[in-house]
Amino acid sequence: MANVTLRNVRKTYPGGFEAIKGVDVDVGDGQFCVLVGPSGCGKSTLLRMVAGLETVTGGEIDIGGKIVNQVEPADRDIAMVFQNYALYPHMSVYNNMAYGLRNRGMKEDEIKSRVEEAARVLELSPMLERKPRQLSGGQRQRVAMGRAIVRQPKVFLFDEPLSNLDAKLRIAMRVEIRKLQRRLNTTSIYVTHDQLEAMTLADILVVMNGGQVEQVGNPLAIYEKPATTFVASFIGAPPMNLMSARADEIKSQLGGSAGEAGIVGIRPEDFVITADSPAGGVTLPLTVEAIERVGAETFVYGARAHDEQRVAATPGELPPGEIIVRIPGTAAPAIGEKIRVAAVREKLHLFSGDGRKRIEA
Repeated sequence: MANVTLRNVRKTYPGGFEAIKGVDVDVGDGQFCVLVGPSGCGKSTLLRMVAGLETVTGGEIDIGGKIVNQVEPADRDIAMVFQNYALYPHMSVYNNMAYGLRNRGMKEDEIKSRVEEAARVLELSPMLERKPRQLSGGQRQRVAMGRAIVRQPKVFLFDEPLSNLDAKLRIAMRVEIRKLQRRLNTTSIYVTHDQLEAMTLADILVVMNGGQVEQVGNPLAIYEKPATTFVASFIGAPPMNLMSARADEIKSQLGGSAGEAGIVGIRPEDFVITADSPAGGVTLPLTVEAIERVGAETFVYGARAHDEQRVAATPGELPPGEIIVRIPGTAAPAIGEKIRVAAVREKLHLFSGDGRKRIEA
């Protein structure tokens, strides 16, 4: 096992495109780190740089106390699980898992021991003689993980390994990956664009945007105190409601407590439908436009009266003028009904006008 430290890591492609713009991340020994962000934010590029599949333009990558910028992938003592499984179709499950060990010249009895142990952990023992075409998608992904496990590397790297699976199987495999990582206690870096995967898997969450790190920390801490409006709108489903604090209907309710805030954020679950106005909070009149009942909770979509006062759209944000409220159960107002929703001061998130700074009132 080993720490993985990235110090001011940069990647610039020919032509001047800067894909990674100075990333600093420290993954502790045995931690599960998740890189999350929208498509094109640089998370897979960063993972490939750790693996040695992409060259580093600037900065340092340190694995276990050794700078590996110039070290070949095979010599970094890492194992990678890919999105497309990358299994040899003509080989059995056993031989797929054993292939890398044979290439390293390991003795057959040691190979057999490692493969059988990994197969037992992953519940693949009855399938060792099958070919990949005889397996389900989830079983193939477990074989890919088994091939990584048998190497007993210092670091596991996962590049969106669940994106090809259906929703139900993704949930099951997500749980299995987390249980497996805790059992093996191997430092792991996992890339995904799915913020639910990121929140449930990570010890340390790295939110990326445009080749930069927006925020690093514990997943729940990031959810509760997003550093920027990008993080606020990307982490959370449905996303945080973001509104201009300069709008008259908001500013008059916040008074001087907003300080330098230009944007107010409110999580959907922090609104309540009420006739009262909380002291020091925010109250908004809405017209109900849509209802989504999903069992234990209901989402109410409402339109505000002043669309032009909506903050400019950011990735993951709701359409202009729309507010979403999450309420428990299935009871909900009728479509077209005019309601009032409120959030107390303690549930408000305040940001600077450009969305780049969180403001603590």
